[in-house]
Amino acid sequence: MIIRTQEESTDRGELQVNVVDDENIPIQDAKVIIRDTDNQVVEEIQTDRSGQTENITLSTPPLAYSLDENNEQRPYANYNVEIEAEGFQLENIINVEVLPDELAIQNIRISRQVSGTITIEPHTLYKEYPEKIPEAEIKDVNEPGEIVLSRVVVPEYIVVHDGTPESSAEDYYVLYRDYIKNVASSEIYATWPEETLRANILAIMSFTMNRVYTEWYRNKGYDFTITSSTAYDQKWIYGRNVYESISRIVDNIFNLYLSRPDVRQPILTQYCDGKQVTCPNWLSQWGSCNLGEQGRTAIEILRYYYGNDIYINSAEQISGVPASWPGYNLSVGSRGEKVMQLQEQLDTIAQAYPAIPRIAADGIYGEKTKAAVAEFQHIFNMPISGVVDFATWYKISAIYVGVTRIGEGVDRR
Repeated sequence: MIIRTQEESTDRGELQVNVVDDENIPIQDAKVIIRDTDNQVVEEIQTDRSGQTENITLSTPPLAYSLDENNEQRPYANYNVEIEAEGFQLENIINVEVLPDELAIQNIRISRQVSGTITIEPHTLYKEYPEKIPEAEIKDVNEPGEIVLSRVVVPEYIVVHDGTPESSAEDYYVLYRDYIKNVASSEIYATWPEETLRANILAIMSFTMNRVYTEWYRNKGYDFTITSSTAYDQKWIYGRNVYESISRIVDNIFNLYLSRPDVRQPILTQYCDGKQVTCPNWLSQWGSCNLGEQGRTAIEILRYYYGNDIYINSAEQISGVPASWPGYNLSVGSRGEKVMQLQEQLDTIAQAYPAIPRIAADGIYGEKTKAAVAEFQHIFNMPISGVVDFATWYKISAIYVGVTRIGEGVDRR
């Protein structure tokens, strides 16, 4: 049953809620209740056998609000989401952010033992947070005792300290791509031009990879990779929703970072909003939006701020994956070991996500494999092609790791 009580408003956005248990298994027939900030029920819906709701259309402020740096109104709508499922404790997410013309994706993990309430902090472009303390973009890693990775590696997890470095805040183990999607959804508006989103995501990833490569905080005696403090790092918000447009870009470029000639480490690409805080020689988030609207490409935007000698590089290794992408797309007619690995992973996922057709691991990419891939892409909000490209390969790998519990969970403390 869907209850629709919303009044007409200027614009609309969409929300999809995905519900899993502690073992990353989707929960069917969970009741999802969505309330506005006046606690009025605007939607009531159940999850399907993939643990997902249909895309729910919700009222939002006008699109123009999120494209105008001089606007003082909140450019997104807040909604509260309540999850009820038989045998599980009640779960609440407060202040889910829905932008106009965008699909917001709220992932929720529910427990049989513990109920919970997560309150999402306001977006960094709407609320004033501490400004970034400037640092050198290239770290001196030649001092005795410094721990530095021998090569640039995309980590499986980022350990996020949810506060300033010296605080006694919680530490969270967050899958790398999920961390980048969260930060990007917290730092920029998904309504911005795609090349602007791409430029900002590259800056966010390069900043993160610098922290990973230089072991910045571990060299200072801490047991985490990065903080959620805007004064020191980037804004990560526990439990927040992400956006389909941002998620899609991250899935396609998550192995990239920014480099300068003759410098091995990823560049610590610092940035600011360009409105509340100005930052010469750093990327301005609002400025990058304006450049994107002028038709500038991502690399042109990045070079505008960081200089013409900055370029896009790729990591030598991706951690935490059962098998690496073959370097070319797999489609009908493809054969061999990589196809068999794909089929084995996809068939395992199908045991948890029954909407995906079961397939035999015969090493031959036929119509049944194509149909299974297409359904996987549909469930996980990817372009539906039935072809396994870079993004699809690694998304399948990530979900496979999750459902087989090779990983240890994104909320491990």
